[in-house]
Amino acid sequence: MPKNKGKKRAHNESDAAANKQEATTTSSAEAAPITAEGEMPQKKFYRSRAHCNPLSFNEAFDYPTRPDLFDWTEDHYPEHPTLAQDDAEMSGFNSQSAAIRPDVLDVGCGFGGLTMALSPALPNNTILGLEIRAKVTEYVRLRIVAQRKEHPGQYQNCSVMRTNAMKYLPNFFPKAALEKLFFCFPDPHFKRKNHPRRIVSERLLSEYAFLLKPEVGRLYCITDVKDLHDWHVEKCDAHPLFERLTEEEMEADPCVTLMKTETEEGKKVKREGRFGHDMYYQVYKRVDETLAASKEKVGLGSVTAANFFGEGEFGVEVQ
Repeated sequence: MPKNKGKKRAHNESDAAANKQEATTTSSAEAAPITAEGEMPQKKFYRSRAHCNPLSFNEAFDYPTRPDLFDWTEDHYPEHPTLAQDDAEMSGFNSQSAAIRPDVLDVGCGFGGLTMALSPALPNNTILGLEIRAKVTEYVRLRIVAQRKEHPGQYQNCSVMRTNAMKYLPNFFPKAALEKLFFCFPDPHFKRKNHPRRIVSERLLSEYAFLLKPEVGRLYCITDVKDLHDWHVEKCDAHPLFERLTEEEMEADPCVTLMKTETEEGKKVKREGRFGHDMYYQVYKRVDETLAASKEKVGLGSVTAANFFGEGEFGVEVQ
Protein backbone atom coordinates (compact mmCIF):
# COMPACT_ATOMS: atom_id res chain seq x y z
CA MET A 1 0.00 0.00 0.00
CA PRO A 2 1.64 3.30 -1.10
CA LYS A 3 2.37 5.85 1.57
CA ASN A 4 1.22 9.45 1.40
CA LYS A 5 4.30 11.38 0.38
CA GLY A 6 2.73 14.78 1.08
CA LYS A 7 2.00 15.99 4.58
CA LYS A 8 -1.62 17.01 5.08
CA ARG A 9 -2.03 20.28 6.99
CA ALA A 10 -4.27 20.16 10.03
CA HIS A 11 -7.66 21.86 9.74
CA ASN A 12 -7.00 24.34 12.56
CA GLU A 13 -3.62 25.20 11.07
CA SER A 14 -5.28 26.00 7.74
CA ASP A 15 -7.86 28.26 9.42
CA ALA A 16 -5.16 30.05 11.39
CA ALA A 17 -3.18 30.76 8.22
CA ALA A 18 -6.29 32.00 6.41
CA ASN A 19 -7.24 34.26 9.29
CA LYS A 20 -3.71 35.66 9.44
CA GLN A 21 -3.75 36.42 5.73
CA GLU A 22 -7.18 38.09 6.00
CA ALA A 23 -6.05 40.18 8.95
CA THR A 24 -2.95 41.26 7.05
CA THR A 25 -5.05 42.25 4.04
CA THR A 26 -7.52 44.17 6.19
CA SER A 27 -4.72 45.92 8.04
CA SER A 28 -3.07 46.93 4.77
CA ALA A 29 -6.36 48.26 3.43
CA GLU A 30 -6.92 50.35 6.55
CA ALA A 31 -3.34 51.61 6.61
CA ALA A 32 -3.29 52.61 2.94
CA PRO A 33 -6.25 54.70 1.73
CA ILE A 34 -7.19 54.68 -1.93
CA THR A 35 -5.88 58.21 -2.35
CA ALA A 36 -3.29 59.88 -0.18
CA GLU A 37 -4.25 63.29 1.18
CA GLY A 38 -3.05 65.92 -1.27
CA GLU A 39 -2.89 63.59 -4.26
CA MET A 40 -5.31 63.82 -7.17
CA PRO A 41 -7.96 61.06 -6.82
CA GLN A 42 -8.84 58.72 -9.66
CA LYS A 43 -12.50 58.78 -10.52
CA LYS A 44 -12.68 55.02 -11.17
CA PHE A 45 -12.29 54.35 -7.44
CA TYR A 46 -15.17 56.63 -6.48
CA ARG A 47 -17.92 55.56 -8.87
CA SER A 48 -21.39 55.43 -7.37
CA ARG A 49 -24.99 55.10 -8.45
CA ALA A 50 -26.00 58.08 -10.52
CA HIS A 51 -28.89 59.08 -8.24
CA CYS A 52 -30.68 58.15 -5.04
CA ASN A 53 -34.08 58.89 -3.56
CA PRO A 54 -33.62 61.93 -1.29
CA LEU A 55 -37.01 61.43 0.36
CA SER A 56 -36.23 57.93 1.63
CA PHE A 57 -32.52 58.46 2.29
CA ASN A 58 -32.52 57.87 6.03
CA GLU A 59 -28.81 57.99 6.80
CA ALA A 60 -28.16 60.53 9.53
CA PHE A 61 -26.53 63.82 8.53
CA ASP A 62 -24.94 66.29 10.90
CA TYR A 63 -26.46 69.75 10.78
CA PRO A 64 -26.67 72.73 13.15
CA THR A 65 -29.88 73.75 14.83
CA ARG A 66 -29.24 77.33 13.64
CA PRO A 67 -27.05 78.68 10.81
CA ASP A 68 -25.06 80.95 13.14
CA LEU A 69 -23.83 77.94 15.13
CA PHE A 70 -21.83 76.50 12.22
CA ASP A 71 -18.19 77.54 11.72
CA TRP A 72 -17.40 77.19 8.00
CA THR A 73 -13.70 77.92 8.50
CA GLU A 74 -13.07 74.86 10.63
CA ASP A 75 -13.30 72.15 7.97
CA HIS A 76 -14.22 73.89 4.72
CA TYR A 77 -12.39 77.22 4.39
CA PRO A 78 -9.44 77.22 6.84
CA GLU A 79 -7.44 79.61 4.62
CA HIS A 80 -10.26 81.61 3.09
CA PRO A 81 -8.97 84.73 1.25
CA THR A 82 -10.89 87.08 3.54
CA LEU A 83 -9.28 85.76 6.70
CA ALA A 84 -6.56 87.92 8.25
CA GLN A 85 -3.18 87.02 6.79
CA ASP A 86 -1.25 86.89 10.04
CA ASP A 87 0.30 84.21 12.21
CA ALA A 88 -1.82 84.95 15.24
CA GLU A 89 -3.68 81.86 16.34
CA MET A 90 -7.43 82.37 16.11
CA SER A 91 -9.30 80.65 18.89
CA GLY A 92 -12.99 79.89 19.07
CA PHE A 93 -15.81 80.97 16.84
CA ASN A 94 -14.84 84.63 16.37
CA SER A 95 -16.60 87.29 14.35
CA GLN A 96 -14.19 86.90 11.46
CA SER A 97 -14.94 83.22 10.94
CA ALA A 98 -18.64 83.89 11.49
CA ALA A 99 -18.60 86.28 8.53
CA ILE A 100 -17.45 83.52 6.17
CA ARG A 101 -20.36 81.56 4.77
CA PRO A 102 -20.99 80.09 1.29
CA ASP A 103 -23.06 82.33 -0.96
CA VAL A 104 -22.90 80.17 -4.11
CA LEU A 105 -24.26 76.61 -4.00
CA ASP A 106 -23.76 73.89 -6.59
CA VAL A 107 -26.58 71.54 -5.56
CA GLY A 108 -25.90 67.94 -6.60
CA CYS A 109 -22.35 68.86 -7.60
CA GLY A 110 -21.42 65.34 -8.74
CA PHE A 111 -17.67 65.05 -9.31
CA GLY A 112 -17.15 68.76 -8.77
CA GLY A 113 -16.43 70.11 -12.24
CA LEU A 114 -18.56 73.22 -11.88
CA THR A 115 -17.65 73.74 -8.21
CA MET A 116 -13.98 73.86 -9.14
CA ALA A 117 -14.55 76.09 -12.18
CA LEU A 118 -16.55 78.63 -10.18
CA SER A 119 -13.69 79.16 -7.71
CA PRO A 120 -11.43 81.24 -10.03
CA ALA A 121 -14.42 82.65 -11.92
CA LEU A 122 -15.97 84.10 -8.72
CA PRO A 123 -12.98 85.02 -6.56
CA ASN A 124 -15.06 87.30 -4.33
CA ASN A 125 -17.63 84.61 -3.57
CA THR A 126 -17.55 81.47 -1.45
CA ILE A 127 -18.57 78.35 -3.34
CA LEU A 128 -19.92 75.13 -1.84
CA GLY A 129 -20.76 71.93 -3.68
CA LEU A 130 -23.52 69.84 -2.11
CA GLU A 131 -23.64 66.09 -2.76
CA ILE A 132 -25.63 63.32 -1.09
CA ARG A 133 -23.41 60.38 -2.12
CA ALA A 134 -20.54 59.65 0.27
CA LYS A 135 -17.96 58.31 -2.21
CA VAL A 136 -18.54 61.14 -4.67
CA THR A 137 -18.28 63.75 -1.91
CA GLU A 138 -14.95 62.29 -0.81
CA TYR A 139 -13.69 62.41 -4.40
CA VAL A 140 -14.51 66.12 -4.69
CA ARG A 141 -12.95 66.85 -1.30
CA LEU A 142 -9.70 65.15 -2.29
CA ARG A 143 -9.77 66.92 -5.64
CA ILE A 144 -10.02 70.31 -3.95
CA VAL A 145 -7.24 69.44 -1.48
CA ALA A 146 -5.00 68.35 -4.37
CA GLN A 147 -5.66 71.57 -6.29
CA ARG A 148 -4.93 73.66 -3.22
CA LYS A 149 -1.63 71.84 -2.80
CA GLU A 150 -0.68 72.18 -6.48
CA HIS A 151 -1.77 75.83 -6.71
CA PRO A 152 -0.98 77.54 -3.38
CA GLY A 153 -3.37 80.35 -2.57
CA GLN A 154 -6.00 79.16 -5.02
CA TYR A 155 -9.24 77.20 -4.56
CA GLN A 156 -9.44 78.35 -0.93
CA ASN A 157 -12.92 79.77 -1.57
CA CYS A 158 -14.51 76.46 -2.62
CA SER A 159 -15.40 73.32 -0.72
CA VAL A 160 -17.82 70.39 -0.72
CA MET A 161 -20.22 69.01 1.87
CA ARG A 162 -22.27 65.85 2.06
CA THR A 163 -25.88 66.57 2.95
CA ASN A 164 -29.46 66.31 1.72
CA ALA A 165 -30.26 69.64 0.10
CA MET A 166 -33.98 68.89 0.06
CA LYS A 167 -34.06 68.83 3.87
CA TYR A 168 -31.33 70.80 5.58
CA LEU A 169 -30.55 74.02 3.68
CA PRO A 170 -32.34 76.28 6.23
CA ASN A 171 -30.21 74.74 8.98
CA PHE A 172 -27.04 76.01 7.31
CA PHE A 173 -28.11 79.27 5.67
CA PRO A 174 -30.14 82.21 6.98
CA LYS A 175 -32.55 84.34 5.01
CA ALA A 176 -31.11 86.15 1.96
CA ALA A 177 -27.67 84.56 2.41
CA LEU A 178 -27.16 83.21 -1.12
CA GLU A 179 -26.37 84.86 -4.44
CA LYS A 180 -26.44 81.85 -6.78
CA LEU A 181 -28.06 78.42 -6.77
CA PHE A 182 -27.09 75.89 -9.45
CA PHE A 183 -29.15 72.81 -10.35
CA CYS A 184 -27.17 71.11 -13.10
CA PHE A 185 -28.51 67.95 -14.74
CA PRO A 186 -30.62 66.78 -11.77
CA ASP A 187 -32.32 63.39 -11.68
CA PRO A 188 -35.38 63.63 -14.02
CA HIS A 189 -37.48 61.20 -11.96
CA PHE A 190 -39.55 60.38 -15.03
CA LYS A 191 -42.40 58.55 -13.29
CA ARG A 192 -45.22 60.79 -12.15
CA LYS A 193 -45.28 59.23 -8.69
CA ASN A 194 -41.61 60.26 -8.30
CA HIS A 195 -42.10 63.91 -9.26
CA PRO A 196 -42.02 64.98 -5.56
CA ARG A 197 -38.37 63.87 -5.58
CA ARG A 198 -37.45 66.53 -8.12
CA ILE A 199 -35.16 69.21 -6.78
CA VAL A 200 -37.27 71.99 -8.32
CA SER A 201 -40.88 72.17 -7.12
CA GLU A 202 -43.35 74.76 -5.88
CA ARG A 203 -42.59 73.92 -2.26
CA LEU A 204 -38.80 73.97 -2.63
CA LEU A 205 -38.83 77.12 -4.77
CA SER A 206 -40.31 78.99 -1.82
CA GLU A 207 -37.40 77.76 0.28
CA TYR A 208 -34.90 78.82 -2.37
CA ALA A 209 -36.56 82.24 -2.54
CA PHE A 210 -36.15 82.56 1.22
CA LEU A 211 -32.41 81.83 0.94
CA LEU A 212 -31.61 83.99 -2.12
CA LYS A 213 -30.91 87.71 -1.89
CA PRO A 214 -33.72 89.78 -3.44
CA GLU A 215 -32.81 91.34 -6.81
CA VAL A 216 -29.31 89.81 -6.56
CA GLY A 217 -29.99 86.09 -6.26
CA ARG A 218 -29.95 83.90 -9.34
CA LEU A 219 -31.32 80.38 -9.81
CA TYR A 220 -29.73 78.33 -12.61
CA CYS A 221 -31.31 75.20 -14.12
CA ILE A 222 -29.83 73.06 -16.89
CA THR A 223 -30.71 69.58 -18.18
CA ASP A 224 -30.56 67.47 -21.31
CA VAL A 225 -34.13 66.22 -20.78
CA LYS A 226 -36.68 68.45 -22.53
CA ASP A 227 -39.60 67.32 -20.33
CA LEU A 228 -37.66 68.21 -17.19
CA HIS A 229 -36.71 71.59 -18.63
CA ASP A 230 -40.37 72.29 -19.33
CA TRP A 231 -41.11 71.35 -15.71
CA HIS A 232 -38.45 73.77 -14.44
CA VAL A 233 -39.80 76.60 -16.57
CA GLU A 234 -43.41 75.91 -15.59
CA LYS A 235 -42.69 75.88 -11.86
CA CYS A 236 -40.36 78.88 -11.87
CA ASP A 237 -42.56 80.99 -14.14
CA ALA A 238 -45.53 80.40 -11.85
CA HIS A 239 -43.68 81.35 -8.67
CA PRO A 240 -44.22 84.99 -7.66
CA LEU A 241 -40.66 85.50 -6.42
CA PHE A 242 -38.80 84.40 -9.56
CA GLU A 243 -38.50 86.21 -12.86
CA ARG A 244 -37.06 84.72 -16.02
CA LEU A 245 -33.93 86.37 -17.47
CA THR A 246 -33.82 87.25 -21.15
CA GLU A 247 -31.53 85.52 -23.64
CA GLU A 248 -29.32 88.61 -23.70
CA GLU A 249 -29.00 88.63 -19.91
CA MET A 250 -28.09 84.95 -19.84
CA GLU A 251 -25.50 85.33 -22.58
CA ALA A 252 -23.84 88.09 -20.58
CA ASP A 253 -23.53 85.82 -17.52
CA PRO A 254 -20.23 83.85 -17.58
CA CYS A 255 -21.69 81.28 -15.16
CA VAL A 256 -24.10 80.12 -17.88
CA THR A 257 -21.16 79.14 -20.08
CA LEU A 258 -19.47 77.38 -17.18
CA MET A 259 -22.49 75.23 -16.33
CA LYS A 260 -22.69 74.13 -19.97
CA THR A 261 -18.99 73.35 -20.41
CA GLU A 262 -17.50 72.46 -17.02
CA THR A 263 -19.97 69.97 -15.52
CA GLU A 264 -19.21 66.30 -16.08
CA GLU A 265 -22.76 65.74 -17.29
CA GLY A 266 -22.49 68.62 -19.74
CA LYS A 267 -19.34 67.13 -21.22
CA LYS A 268 -21.04 63.74 -21.38
CA VAL A 269 -24.00 65.21 -23.26
CA LYS A 270 -21.66 66.65 -25.87
CA ARG A 271 -19.72 63.39 -26.06
CA GLU A 272 -22.46 60.73 -25.94
CA GLY A 273 -25.84 62.43 -26.06
CA ARG A 274 -27.97 59.77 -24.38
CA PHE A 275 -31.06 61.99 -24.68
CA GLY A 276 -29.63 64.00 -27.56
CA HIS A 277 -26.84 66.54 -27.72
CA ASP A 278 -29.00 69.51 -26.77
CA MET A 279 -28.86 71.18 -23.38
CA TYR A 280 -31.83 73.15 -22.08
CA TYR A 281 -31.28 75.85 -19.51
CA GLN A 282 -32.88 78.88 -17.93
CA VAL A 283 -31.83 81.42 -15.31
CA TYR A 284 -34.19 83.17 -12.93
CA LYS A 285 -33.79 86.28 -10.81
CA ARG A 286 -35.05 86.41 -7.25
CA VAL A 287 -37.33 89.45 -7.23
CA ASP A 288 -38.20 91.60 -4.26
CA GLU A 289 -41.45 90.78 -2.46
CA THR A 290 -42.85 94.28 -2.91
CA LEU A 291 -42.21 94.16 -6.64
CA ALA A 292 -43.60 90.64 -6.93
CA ALA A 293 -46.85 91.70 -5.28
CA SER A 294 -47.43 94.28 -8.00
CA LYS A 295 -46.84 91.86 -10.87
CA GLU A 296 -49.60 89.95 -12.62
CA LYS A 297 -48.57 86.66 -11.08
CA VAL A 298 -50.09 84.46 -8.43
CA GLY A 299 -50.37 86.43 -5.21
CA LEU A 300 -47.99 85.83 -2.34
CA GLY A 301 -50.87 84.57 -0.23
CA SER A 302 -51.69 81.74 -2.64
CA VAL A 303 -49.66 79.19 -0.68
CA THR A 304 -51.65 78.09 2.34
CA ALA A 305 -51.72 75.14 4.73
CA ALA A 306 -54.49 73.64 2.63
CA ASN A 307 -52.55 73.63 -0.67
CA PHE A 308 -48.95 73.38 0.58
CA PHE A 309 -48.82 69.72 -0.50
CA GLY A 310 -50.20 69.14 -4.00
CA GLU A 311 -52.33 66.21 -5.02
CA GLY A 312 -50.25 63.08 -5.42
CA GLU A 313 -47.30 64.46 -3.42
CA PHE A 314 -46.25 62.41 -0.40
CA GLY A 315 -49.39 60.31 -0.68
CA VAL A 316 -51.79 63.28 -0.57
CA GLU A 317 -55.05 62.60 -2.36
CA VAL A 318 -58.03 64.88 -2.88
CA GLN A 319 -61.21 63.25 -1.51
